[in-house]
Amino acid sequence: MDTDQILNEIKEINLGYLLLAQQLVREDKVAAIYRLGISQEVADIVEGLSSSQLLKMAATNTLLCRLRFDDSLIAEMLSSHGRDQAVSHSHAAILMAGQPAETIA
Repeated sequence: MDTDQILNEIKEINLGYLLLAQQLVREDKVAAIYRLGISQEVADIVEGLSSSQLLKMAATNTLLCRLRFDDSLIAEMLSSHGRDQAVSHSHAAILMAGQPAETIA
């Protein structure tokens, strides 16, 4: 994959993420904050973005979303294929819910 293709993929991911985030925030802000792992302040910003602002943000060459797990335990729980997959996913969700929301620096 060349650099231009990678940058285009990042822009597409950013646009999809921002559109989804904005829709979630507008439908149910509390649930969106939990599901996206963002702060109230970030949710307010995303909610108020105009279409042109959203497109400008998506056009950056930096991925705007991130994986919400930083340790192998959660990664293993989310990727498990055993009988207790639902329990593993629920346990991972509980662990991720205990992590602090992202803040604006």
